[in-house]
Order: sequence, then C-alpha cells, then structure tokens
Amino acid sequence: MNRDTLRLLGIMEADCLDGLTKMIPALYLDQGANHRKSVHSIFHHFLHQRKLPNEPWSDTFLELFFNEMSLLDSNNFVDNVGAGEREGRTFSDIVRRRNFRLIHGIGRSGDLQEIQPKAAGSSAISCLANLLALDAFKIAGIHKLAKVLIVPVATGMALTMTMLTLRHRRPESAKYVLFSRVDQKSCFKSIHTAGFTPHVVELVRQGDELSTDLSAFETAIRNLGADSILCVLSATSCFAPRSPDNIPALAKLCKDRGIPHVVNNAYGIQSTKCCNLISEGARVGRVDVFIQSTDKNFLVPVGGSVVAGFDPDLVIDIGKTYPGRASLNPSLDVLTTLLSLGANGWRRELTTRQKVIFPALKKGLEKIAEKHGERILVTPKNVISIGLTLSTIPHGLETRLGSMLFTRHVSGARVVSGREEKTVAGVKFQGWGAHCDTYPVAYLTAAAGLGMTLEEVEIFLKRLDKCLTQLKEKKVTKTDDCDGRTSGSFPNTNIHSVEGSNPVRMHAYDNEWYKPTEGGDTVLTGSHASPDSGSSDSLDENAIIEAVDWADVGSLPSTAYVWSEEMSESRLAES
Repeated sequence: MNRDTLRLLGIMEADCLDGLTKMIPALYLDQGANHRKSVHSIFHHFLHQRKLPNEPWSDTFLELFFNEMSLLDSNNFVDNVGAGEREGRTFSDIVRRRNFRLIHGIGRSGDLQEIQPKAAGSSAISCLANLLALDAFKIAGIHKLAKVLIVPVATGMALTMTMLTLRHRRPESAKYVLFSRVDQKSCFKSIHTAGFTPHVVELVRQGDELSTDLSAFETAIRNLGADSILCVLSATSCFAPRSPDNIPALAKLCKDRGIPHVVNNAYGIQSTKCCNLISEGARVGRVDVFIQSTDKNFLVPVGGSVVAGFDPDLVIDIGKTYPGRASLNPSLDVLTTLLSLGANGWRRELTTRQKVIFPALKKGLEKIAEKHGERILVTPKNVISIGLTLSTIPHGLETRLGSMLFTRHVSGARVVSGREEKTVAGVKFQGWGAHCDTYPVAYLTAAAGLGMTLEEVEIFLKRLDKCLTQLKEKKVTKTDDCDGRTSGSFPNTNIHSVEGSNPVRMHAYDNEWYKPTEGGDTVLTGSHASPDSGSSDSLDENAIIEAVDWADVGSLPSTAYVWSEEMSESRLAES
C-alpha cells in the first residue's frame, strides 16, 4: 500500500501498517482507505469553498470533523502542560464531550474575531460559522450583505454593543436613540444599558394594523437635531397587530439626515418579507447593521445573536467592543445546525414556514374566530404573527385565557388586554403589549415560527378552541388583577404578552376555586389561598376542569392530580 493510502488512514509510518496487514487483508484496508478518502474529500471541498453544502452532513461526519478540529487546540495536545490560569481545564467528562473538547473559547484581548493562539481549531470553527451564516442569510434573501458576526450574547446585548460602537462614530452631543415603539423589554432596555436616552416614536394605526409613523420620525429629528441622535432603532419581526417598520422609508430618512440606522431583526431571517425590507432599505438608503437571534432563526439554544451589516468595518468594530474572551458555543451550535440542514434543508425550512405553517395557522384561527364570534386582525404586512380578537370574553377576564393555555402546555401564545401599564427603564408605557396606548380590542397572538410543525398547529388550535369554550360557557366572576405580588409556594400565571413567553407571577389561588353550586352550576369562587394553605396553591386559577385526554395533552408524569365534575377533587388519577 502506498504512502498516500497510509496518510488517508491516518497512519504515517509504513511499519505501523505492516502490523495491520498481518491481521487484516490489504483488500479490506484499501476499502477503508477509500471511504476515508471520500470523507476527507468532503472536508477538503468544504474548507476550500467555505459555503453551505447543498446536502446535509450526517452526525457521524459532524462528530469526526469537530473531533479533528479539537486536536488543533492546545488543551488537547498530548504533551501540553498548562502553566497559566486559563488552560482549557475541565473536571467533568460530560462537559468535555458536550463541547467536543473545544474549551478555550474564541477571541483575544476583547476582540471576538482575533485568532486565539491556544485554540486554532475553535477559532477556525468560529470563522466557518460566520461564513456559513452569511451564506444562509443570502439564501434567505439578503444578497448583497457584506459581513456577519455571531456574538455570544442575546439580541438585546448585541444591540447594546452596537450602540456603544456607534458612540465613537457620532458627535459627543448624540445621546438620543429614536425608538420605533415595539413592546418588548430587552430591545428597549438595551438603549438604557448603553447609556443613551430613548425617544419613543409611536406607531400609527391603519385599520387593525400598527405601522411606522414616518412624519413623527421627521418631527423628532427636526426637534432634537440630527447631531443629538445616536441612531434610529427600527424593528422588522414583531407581534401582531404591529407590522414591520417601513425600513426603506426610514433608511432614506437616515441617509438624508446622516443618522445611523440599526434594525432589530430578532426573528426576521425566517421571513422573506423582512429580508426584502432590509435589502431594499440598504439599496435606497441607510441600514448600518441589523441584529437577529440565533435561537429564533437557526433552531439552536438561547444565548447568541448575529450582527450583520453592509459595512464590514462597522461589524468588525462591534466585535471589538466585547470585553474578554468569548464562548464558542453559539458559533458551534449554528455551524452544527447549518451543516445538519445543508443549503437544501435550510431552503426547505424557510419555505415550509412561509408556505405551509403560516397559512395553516391562519386558516385554523379563522375557523376558530368564526365559531366563537371573533375575527382575525387584519395585518397583511405581518407574515409571522397572527392576532385573534377576544371581544366576546367578559371584560377583565381575557387574560385568563393565557393562563389556561399555559397550564395546558401551550407556550408562546400571548393575550393582550390593552389596559396594562408597564414602566421599563424609567419610561412608562400605557397599553403595554399592544404597541400603542389605546388599542381598541383585547386579542391573542400566535406566531408561525421556524421549526413549527403542522402537528403543533393542529394541537394548539384544538386546545385553544377548548379553552375559549370553557372560558365562555362557565359562569365566572372577576378576580383581582395581577399586581405582581405572590403568595404560597406555587404562583399563578397570567398573560404572556407582558413578560414574553414566561409566566407572570401573580397571587396564588386556593385549589378549590372551582366549585359546584347547589343549583348544579359551576362558578369561580375567586378565593385567595390562605397563608397556611401550603402545597394547595394552584399553578393558575384555570386548573384542569375535565378528565384528561392523554392523547391530546401528551406525556405527563406517571401520576397526576386531575379534577373533573365526575371526580372527587382529591382523587389521584393514575395515568
């Protein structure tokens, strides 16, 4: 066997192979060498093209690739001796294996893109992840993009990093950020965290839809002065009834007035419309950078974001604001997922969301709206989120629907009453969650997010239908509104529009809120749990009120307390 074959086998000395040939026929070794050659050919092509391959890689290929790359990091050198305080040391083997022994992280001296001398493999993975993300963005519709950078912080902190970078490019008098109102706390708090003053520009309502008020932006610039404005912060992806901002019009305005334009594109890469808005904005005006979440767009764990821009120098400067060395995990997750999808799989995910999932969700919500005397909010510019009015639910009881859905394992749906008041970073917002002070109707929103399946759509619609029926048919009395207090050991939950997808901590209620009356009807007592009620606190006032349909609910613990009108409240149901 020639030396090239030996190299393909990873055996560099002929006498080593001699040991194998005494046990394994040369024919079989040649077959193994040919397979390894084909694998190396795939790696060779990828490393030279640095593009998202059309076909996905198998898990075996991925593990082999990352294990090979990890051998380039000093902590994996056979004879390495670490004499410093940060030498890639780990105690847990689970931690080592979870990270493919890529321990050192990325960046150097506060620059995310600087090559880490101790971690050539990790640095290469970071570079490859950025290149594949750039390719994925172009496939999604942003074709003339110059550079992207995956940063190991979520979208809000990436916005903060961007504003801190722009500080050095703007006059010292630039202290205001013109904020196109979107009721999401992290993007608003990013302004305060960076040390700037938000100037909220309200939206204008056109029918059901809330849209950019361009004249209000022009007035704000005229009143504040262009040199006192750090940037305009607009948004694309958002919850209905808000529509994406008019990015091209804002881009023209920013270009004319010489003001940077930053776009919060949190989950907009999955939307062709959002991508087209950004591309058009960059063509006709000014879009300095746009920032999106890794988990919402690339089906990876929370913890990263992608800073993208048409000016590569600005993106590079933003990477230099990161203080210290950084975690490789967000880059590793994005690279792994994109290689697992391949270009064809990535296109398929984008197309499925837009052509299959969104229409199915909208059609299903339209049927539910017709059944319950409601309607779908008309928001044609928003092709991710859909709003369903809650006008037939008694005033003050709309927010219970969010709790009912959450306790039935439906997460992410938001109920907005339009009456909430919220103070964020010292600024008071009326009608929080509705993106305006006075939206005329309470509503529920649901989003057709990337990765959602038709089965999830079907189950969500079924549970929503049941919850609406139960909420409207049962005789309930209005209970105290959420004031942020909690009692007992297990708090109540309420609307998710106020606090994202997370349950809001409220009063704890006694488990016996739901009792039959002497006349046979069933009413909500609204009694609060007593201080000594202990473990009787309920997750929310809408505890399960019917026998569980296990096929509908899905997997639950092997034992669960279930209550129905046919069961005793203390009965222990064995699943």
